[in-house]
Amino acid sequence: MTWRNIRLILSREIRDQLRDRRTLFMIFVLPVLMYPLLGMSMFQVIQFMKEEATRVLVSGVEALPESPKLIENDKFASQWFGEVDKADLLHVIVDNQMTVDKAKEMVGQGTFEAVVIVPNDFADRLGAFRKRLKQGQVPASGDKKDTADAASGVPSPEIIYSTAKEKSQLAYLRVSRVLQNWNEEIVRENLAQRDVPVSAMRPFAVTEHDVAETSQRNAAVWSKILPFLLLIWALTGAFYPAIDLCAGEKERGTLETLLSSPAQRGEIVWGKLLTIMVFSIATALLNIASIGFTGAAVSSHIPEIGPPPVGATLWLTVALIPMSAMFSALCLALAAFAKSTKEGQYYLMPLVLITLPLVVLPLAPGVELNLGNSLIPVTGVMLLLRSMLEGEYVKALPFVLPVIAVTTLCCHLAIRWATEQFNSESVLFRESERFDFGLWVRHMFRDREETPSLAAGVACGMLILVLRFFMSFAQPAPGDFNDVMRSAIAGLLAVVLTPALLMTLFMTRSPVQTLLLRRPNWLTLPAVVVLAVALHPLVIKASHVVRALYPIDPKLTESLEKIISQAPNLTLLILVLALTPAICEELAYRGFILSGLRRQGNKWRAILVTSILFGAAHGFVQQSIMATITGTV
Repeated sequence: MTWRNIRLILSREIRDQLRDRRTLFMIFVLPVLMYPLLGMSMFQVIQFMKEEATRVLVSGVEALPESPKLIENDKFASQWFGEVDKADLLHVIVDNQMTVDKAKEMVGQGTFEAVVIVPNDFADRLGAFRKRLKQGQVPASGDKKDTADAASGVPSPEIIYSTAKEKSQLAYLRVSRVLQNWNEEIVRENLAQRDVPVSAMRPFAVTEHDVAETSQRNAAVWSKILPFLLLIWALTGAFYPAIDLCAGEKERGTLETLLSSPAQRGEIVWGKLLTIMVFSIATALLNIASIGFTGAAVSSHIPEIGPPPVGATLWLTVALIPMSAMFSALCLALAAFAKSTKEGQYYLMPLVLITLPLVVLPLAPGVELNLGNSLIPVTGVMLLLRSMLEGEYVKALPFVLPVIAVTTLCCHLAIRWATEQFNSESVLFRESERFDFGLWVRHMFRDREETPSLAAGVACGMLILVLRFFMSFAQPAPGDFNDVMRSAIAGLLAVVLTPALLMTLFMTRSPVQTLLLRRPNWLTLPAVVVLAVALHPLVIKASHVVRALYPIDPKLTESLEKIISQAPNLTLLILVLALTPAICEELAYRGFILSGLRRQGNKWRAILVTSILFGAAHGFVQQSIMATITGTV
């Protein structure tokens, strides 16, 4: 592999991409225009945003006390609003004959956004309570479960609203705030009648001190926005050039000319990969620069939002290079597999669906940078960037090496996959396929082979995952060991074993070869015993490490241990937790699925993918990791 050939291919591909007006618009024009236009649109929309008045019916106004007044001039008294001008946002209609059932019906129909029903004897019973309070005849309640009306004898007004309607929820919030302020005033008057100072209600106030500086608050906001946009645009910027460089060349008929040149396949891959990286990095940087300038301009009019941190450009650029390499390699491999640009564009959505959860996970509250999270691809980079942008360098320093190691490994695997795609003639020049259901059914029965195809193996693994997902919701939570036994055995037989056996029956001609049902060598059995004895302590140690990285809820562990302890005997426990899973999962994963994946010609990749599918079928992350490791062994 020579750098001269790579440089020639790189310059050729960059020139071709720069001639494409769609690529130039996507990379250079769109980032410059999009964020300023979004900012302008936001200011335009804000001008039309105003709070709408909500209709509230109040029944039982005659039963309200004279002091303090809740209703004045057919509206809520302005003193119960934090801002006087907010009083006009509640349009009050008075009806003293409204029943609860009728009120629910009218709110449901949308006649009113909310209805307040005051009990008929509210004022009389409130006056009686005040009289008893003044005479010292109201005992203190020692039971915290006693409600206010039960202790005082004063009935509670009712608010009827609908959570299915946003305007009704808004009316409820406004009315409840008014009633709360009115209730507090009643309490103050009651205390005054007993010559109790108002300070008795709140003998002290909590003083708050926010130690965060303005720059730190701004960094906390931008540290979530900028890394997210960086990775999303790095992926988007890599995808479309990759489609044009591979699938587009297939359509234009220029790929054969390139492959027949003196350049080696590896040199072609690196030339195209570097080209895709250039456009991926340019797209991400221009988008980040555009949103940075837009954010700085917007922050001058919105004091709550400050400009991005000064060092953001440095850290984002450093993280962008390996992430662009990984995304570029993945897009290049998928584009090499695509027959046309139209088919290649369909592959963007699965790639985004896989990447998006890893990018969104760091935005969830409570997800912090630790050793376990730093080992998750993409997520670790996001969390490390967030810590760097927030200025927490000491906290982030111990996790730099794990993030670099995981990211480097992912880049290596992605580049290797892309290279293998280009080295495979069947991938580069596969023929177009037109799906016909009748032909597919006849082909499935008539042209069956001894073992399943690669697609059949992957389909079986995905089918088991989907069935397990729906089965987990269909089954009720286990209450005892009998429930666990029934759900475990039924799930394994129906979800794991049955699909594998049916696909073996309909898609293959040799169940023995497909399920790998052959008599073992006489040395196999003692080797199995030695492996089990040697592997057991390592698995236990590994499980402790996994639980340390990704802790399990102690309540869940306690519940599972309690259920397992209810097993009537050891034989039944082994049957449920060991023998049945071994038979079902071995036939499905190390049988049908492995037989199909071995058709790609790489046995180690077949083993790894089978183990990953096997691990993904388990319910908990900790189980999935351990199942993948032991499955690989």
